[in-house]
Amino acid sequence: MSRILTLLAGWLFDLLIGDPAWLPHPVVGFGKLIAAGEKRWNQGENRRRKGAWMAIGLVLGIFLLTLAVQLGLRAAGEALHIGAWLQWIFDAVLIFFCLAGTTLIREVREVFRAVDRSLEEGRTQVARIVGRDTSDLSAQEIRTAALETLAENLNDGVIAPLFWLAVLGVPGMVAYKMVNTLDSMIGYRNERYLDFGRFAARLDDVAGWIPARLTAFLMLLVSGKLGKIAWVHENGCKHLSPNSGHPEAALAAILDCRFGGPHNYFGEEVWKPFIGENDRTLTTADMQRAVRVNRAAEIAMVVLTAAVFLLLNP
Repeated sequence: MSRILTLLAGWLFDLLIGDPAWLPHPVVGFGKLIAAGEKRWNQGENRRRKGAWMAIGLVLGIFLLTLAVQLGLRAAGEALHIGAWLQWIFDAVLIFFCLAGTTLIREVREVFRAVDRSLEEGRTQVARIVGRDTSDLSAQEIRTAALETLAENLNDGVIAPLFWLAVLGVPGMVAYKMVNTLDSMIGYRNERYLDFGRFAARLDDVAGWIPARLTAFLMLLVSGKLGKIAWVHENGCKHLSPNSGHPEAALAAILDCRFGGPHNYFGEEVWKPFIGENDRTLTTADMQRAVRVNRAAEIAMVVLTAAVFLLLNP
């Protein structure tokens, strides 16, 4: 029961407060480590090898560090005759930090509010949550980008961390966040990162393969659209990413809309295959429905993770 209680505590904290700007976040520290390593090793020869070793070192290092702190806190608790309370508090805090459901929903809502006020505000707001150039986006493209990100990051920010929590405990959950941060920083297919970030990108693909498909399944389940599962698989496989397309396809099926098309990354135009056929105008009502689906899928995953804990420790 202790694992379920720490799961619920961490999840409820994220549900209630998200990621306050004033609160130091471990992922910021991950980013600084990655940036320092990239600056030092992304030069000269053997960039692919150096990038791979950096990624392995950071992921394995944070896994072992988290495990060591857990063991140390458990030993300290026993010495103080308070049981495993110190470790449980530590675990709950890390679960809170590894989940990003509330912040993601908050940001997407702000995008829709901003674009309703003005096109320029919408472009500025959506730039906070996407990696593409937003300076020339239309209102429809802004809304599409926000909903694509909502679907994709339901996997990256909620379902995948909970999946790895169920499989490898809190150290596995934290290690996944390092994997995902590596991909978001150096996993691009451009001249600077193509070699150095190749291993990090593939590692993220592997770590997210099952969770991405689980995300799509849960989205369809909670929306009563399981009959669309074959369509989602077919369209999800069109995406350039082996994972991102599945949650996006699920949301496209639920909303009966179309995602994909041209995107501008670092001055280079990238065409993403269209997912869905109905190129209709997206509205605030679509965003509200997508948010409800996200929340329901998140709750379903929390229940599923708790069930796994019960099965492993009856």
